[in-house]
Amino acid sequence: MINDPKLTNKPYTVNEVDNSNIILLCDHASQHIPSEYNGLGLSEKLLNEHISYDIGAAKLTNKISEKIRSNSILSNFSRLLIDPNRGIDDPTLVMKFADQFIIPGNLSLTSDHVYQRIESFYKPYHNQIMSMINNLMSKNEVPILISIHSFTRNFRSDTRPWEISVLWDTDDRISSPMLSFLRMDNKYIIGDNEPYKGYLKGDTLYTHGTTRGIPHVLIEVRNDLIANNEGQKNIAEYLADIIERIINKFNSQINNIQNFGTRTF
Repeated sequence: MINDPKLTNKPYTVNEVDNSNIILLCDHASQHIPSEYNGLGLSEKLLNEHISYDIGAAKLTNKISEKIRSNSILSNFSRLLIDPNRGIDDPTLVMKFADQFIIPGNLSLTSDHVYQRIESFYKPYHNQIMSMINNLMSKNEVPILISIHSFTRNFRSDTRPWEISVLWDTDDRISSPMLSFLRMDNKYIIGDNEPYKGYLKGDTLYTHGTTRGIPHVLIEVRNDLIANNEGQKNIAEYLADIIERIINKFNSQINNIQNFGTRTF
């Protein structure tokens, strides 16, 4: 159910494993909206579309996590409620319009309403990420952050040719070998900071990766490739293999805290 009242108390899902410093993140894992928000005035159909969450991303994240035995943290609320992949001062933190659709439940929000969503959903999600990172660092382990997203093939008048894309800012410790391996395999059409840029001030990887010198990367997968179980399984196996190849070959390069700065402004 999208309007599930139980979700108000737990805005994230955590999988924690021993002997792994990899944290998979899925910011837009869920389309769930607690019942008191009345679906933000949207139809069930729209709440199951890409404007509400990243289609296939949660199951892909879980399957990759199982393959490489990594930690994972997934959001448990729709980005239409509040977008955890934005800074608190970002004007798109709570969207009034999404892909040309009006979001009725977001039109007349007061600052108190936004604050309540920050405290109930946004902060607990980010606090959980911070807690897992700090726990690893307290054991002298360098966390590796890998964020999983999906995007639509068609957006407004644009057709997007990329199938898998790597998004990054200035820290290329993971993105550079990942792009090399993906292109070398010649299996998918690969994007480099497409269809979005990997540098947005205040987003999840900026907050937990860039500003702390923690190695990180964001992977975007076109959602028609992961719309069903078979597609999710195939892409998960492929990306898990890529990630393991990078960790095995470039561990000494990755396994340190290093500040690379940022292209954001």
